[in-house]
Amino acid sequence: MFQRLRTRALLPFLALLAAACSAGQADHEDLSKPRLGLFTSIPLYWGEGEIGTFIDGEGKSDWVRAELETRFELVPLDTLEQDALAGLDRVILAQPRPLAPSENVAFDRWVAEGGKAVILADPMLTRHTRYPIGDRRRPQDVVLLSPILSRWGVELQFDEDQPGGERMVEVDGRDFPVNLRGRFIRKDTGAADRACQPIGDALFARCVRGRGSAVLYADAAVLDWEGADPVPSARRDALWHLLRPLMDEQRDLAQPDETADAA
Repeated sequence: MFQRLRTRALLPFLALLAAACSAGQADHEDLSKPRLGLFTSIPLYWGEGEIGTFIDGEGKSDWVRAELETRFELVPLDTLEQDALAGLDRVILAQPRPLAPSENVAFDRWVAEGGKAVILADPMLTRHTRYPIGDRRRPQDVVLLSPILSRWGVELQFDEDQPGGERMVEVDGRDFPVNLRGRFIRKDTGAADRACQPIGDALFARCVRGRGSAVLYADAAVLDWEGADPVPSARRDALWHLLRPLMDEQRDLAQPDETADAA
């Protein structure tokens, strides 16, 4: 109990520390890198371990952070309120915690005003963690994004009878690792402007809302990897293909194509 309270008390300090580290590195980094907000319950930024080890510089960050920082200036977010999103035009939500009503409103408005997002929403997270169920440091096991997904006209479903274990699924000519994946199903809300269109056997959904867009991914296994072995190139490729909507590409998973529309 004491450890959890100490960890929660340090969260504001850690946010300031992350900002200070980013500022201190600005002189040494490519200032042309676009800023990318990262909002996640998975320990991608600090890594999984005791807080003190990261303050002392002994902690090990996740491979995903190292990969993202090759092309982006990473901005860790602990909220999706309007003030936190201000100044950002692209954000990753990776197995986020449940959003407060004000965060749902702020994030929906941010997308509608031109924001780009990639959202990894896993209905049954398979990533290894040392923390038991009930520990506040444990990643979100079951994603809870129903309010925002419902507003966009889509629902995340989970087949409890599917076999476990990682496998590859081909979407848009690329292989993506999945493990206990979900499916995005369009909801019949009666609204004419339903924002999301499921694609790739409903593993993905591409969403357009106002001037902005989002790609939804019904799994998070692409982020999984641990141990001393190098991260497989196929997993890196899958991650970057997933992030193409944030890379200023002319065509990406967020944009409709003629074959999908014909279907």
